[in-house]
Amino acid sequence: MKAAPMKKDTLSRTFLAAAFAGLALWGGLPLYRHRHFDVPIVKGPGVTAVLRLSDFSPRLKGTPGDTAIYVLQGREPGGKALLMGNTHSNEPEGMLSAVIYIENAVVEKGALYVIPFLNNSGSRNTRPGDGYPLYFDVATDWGRRRFRFGNRDASPLDQWPDPDVYIHYPERQLLSYIDVRNTNRTWPGRADGPLMERVTFGAMELMRREKIDLAIDIHGAETMFPVTNCIVAPESSVKIATLASLTVKAMEGFESHVEPSPAGFRGLSHREIGDHGPSLPFLLEAPIPFLDQPTGPKTTQLLLDGKDPFLLSLSKKKKLFVPYDEGGWPLEKRVGQHMSVTLEIFRQYTKKTAARPIVVRGVPRYADVVKAGVGRFLADPSKAPAGGVVMN
Repeated sequence: MKAAPMKKDTLSRTFLAAAFAGLALWGGLPLYRHRHFDVPIVKGPGVTAVLRLSDFSPRLKGTPGDTAIYVLQGREPGGKALLMGNTHSNEPEGMLSAVIYIENAVVEKGALYVIPFLNNSGSRNTRPGDGYPLYFDVATDWGRRRFRFGNRDASPLDQWPDPDVYIHYPERQLLSYIDVRNTNRTWPGRADGPLMERVTFGAMELMRREKIDLAIDIHGAETMFPVTNCIVAPESSVKIATLASLTVKAMEGFESHVEPSPAGFRGLSHREIGDHGPSLPFLLEAPIPFLDQPTGPKTTQLLLDGKDPFLLSLSKKKKLFVPYDEGGWPLEKRVGQHMSVTLEIFRQYTKKTAARPIVVRGVPRYADVVKAGVGRFLADPSKAPAGGVVMN
C-alpha cells in the first residue's frame, strides 16, 4: 500500500532535478559560448610579429591570463611605445582603439607594441546582475563585426578565492578584496602572484626588456566620475600630457584635460609603470555613459550611442563631469578621442626626444572616426590572406 506514494515522490524529485538541470543548462550555455568566443584580429600592413604575454611572464602560459602582443616595427629606428586596451573589459573604446592601430598603422620610425586584450580573463567574464550584454556589433563597410563585451574584473573561474583584503605588492597598501582581480590595481605585479599580478608583471617585463619609452593605458569612465575625459599622468609624463591636451583642444576641438597621478594610491598603471620601469606612463579616459549607474537598461544601443534620458536630465542639473546633450557620447567620439590623443603623445614625445622618434601613419584621427564611424577602420577577417588573422 505504501509503494505508490513512494514512487510518486521519486518521480516528483526526478522531475524537479531535471527541470533544475534544464534551467542551469539554459542559463549557462550562453555564458559558456561567450567565454569561448574568440575575436579575430587582422594583422595589418605594419604588423611584423605577434608575441605572447607569457613570453615575458612564463607562468601565464596555458592560462586565461595569456594574451597576444602585436609588434609593429618601424622602417627606421627610433623610440618604442606600448598601447594597452581592455584593461577593463567593459570599456571597449580602449580595445577598439588598439585594434584600429593593429589593422591600419604603419610605423615609419620606432616601434609599437599593442595589447588589445590586456585582461583576457575579464573579457570572457560578465556581470549578469547588471544585465550586461555578452557581445556588441560594430557596423562596417562590409557587414557587422562582433566583439565580446566583458567585465571590469577577471573571472572568478580563473582567479579564486578572493582574499578578505588585497595587500598590494610591493607597497603593502590595503585595497578592496575585489582589486586582486582588477588589472589596474595589481601593477607592477609579481611573477608568481595571483593571475592578474602575473599579467601586469608580464607587461612590466615587456617594457623593461624592450626598453619601451611610452606606455599608454586606454580606458573609459563614467560621466559622473570626476576623473573622466582626461589624460592621467605622473610627474615624469605631465609635460607631454599637457602639450598633447592643449594641442588636441586647439587643433581638433575636443577636451581631454590632464589629471595628476596620485602618489599615495598604489597599483595603478599611471603610477607603478613609471616607478618600476623605464617607460613614461599615460592613462587615457573617455566618457562612457553605459557605465553610469542612473541609466536605463544596459543595452548594446546605450553602449554604442551613449544616449540616455536620465543622464540628460542629470546634465541639466549640472551633476555630470562632462558636457552632455541629446547627442550622447557615441562610440565613434570616444574612440576618435583616443586615436588623436595617442598620436599627439607620440608627436610631442618625438619633438622632445628627437633621437628616439615615434612616427606612425595610416591611422585616423578624431574627425575621421567621428565622420566615418569606427567600423570604417576595421578590416574584414574573411578577406585576410592565409595566416593573416589572429584569434583573441
